[in-house]
Amino acid sequence: MEKVKSLWQKCFPFLCIIFGNIIYALAIKLFVLPSGIALGGTTGIALIVEYFFHIPISAFVLVFNIVMLCVGYFILGKAFAMTTILSSFCYPVFLEISNRIFGDYYLTDDVLLCSVLGGVGIGFALGLVIRSGASTGGMDIPPLVLNKLFHIPVSTTLYALDFVVVIFLALFKSMDLILYGIVFTFVYTFFLDKTLVLGKSRTEIKIVTRKATEITNAILDKIDRGVTLLHAETGYKHYETEVVMSIVSNREIAKVERLAHSIDPKCFVIISRVSEVRGRGFSSARKYKKRPEEM
Repeated sequence: MEKVKSLWQKCFPFLCIIFGNIIYALAIKLFVLPSGIALGGTTGIALIVEYFFHIPISAFVLVFNIVMLCVGYFILGKAFAMTTILSSFCYPVFLEISNRIFGDYYLTDDVLLCSVLGGVGIGFALGLVIRSGASTGGMDIPPLVLNKLFHIPVSTTLYALDFVVVIFLALFKSMDLILYGIVFTFVYTFFLDKTLVLGKSRTEIKIVTRKATEITNAILDKIDRGVTLLHAETGYKHYETEVVMSIVSNREIAKVERLAHSIDPKCFVIISRVSEVRGRGFSSARKYKKRPEEM
């Protein structure tokens, strides 16, 4: 059983990369290409270079992807480069398969719908691939490098770079397609950001109470979540008090709140959304140790 679990954990990121590239290819084929909207990324840069310097798009994309892959290898690591090679191979293959299956078929000729639905598909696909530790290559790599070196959000950098590319495309594309391209960029960066934190958000709950020990024991025993005790002082009468802090799943919020108020009806509860939690019990396995009173 452990071997099967270990094998699944190793294969799962690769399956996500493949699935993400399938979604990416379908979004390009069914929404982006039929609408002719102005694209950012490597394709958009290739169109600009072809217009000004008459360099073929395919040649530029090939050279640009190789350069970006080398940058990713040296800064983001060997594992990233290997998974990105897989992604770079899968995307053109799935795009060609999509072309053969659908031919000239398209779902809608409404450019606004294509911008929105294409943005949703590509945002989700890119987020899935990036969460798996890879990228689709090309212009996806610089945001990941900046995120590692300077902790700049990936979606923010992608949006900024794509926005600049779309503005340059305004030199030879109609203004309508440029504006739709901006809408497309907004949508896909929004869904990329949401996909990157999908399933990772948790809730932080702080309970100001004079019955910290009882509430702590109740959370540990009945909710099975870790607890941190913070020493505090009230601002009005300067009473010493305790703050019970815990990170729980969204489904456990109401249960914790009811539990706290059943023990101390006068307790003060603060609930905050946390975008991501890493550590034992969330991103790594739990380890149970005896509490001091049990020894």
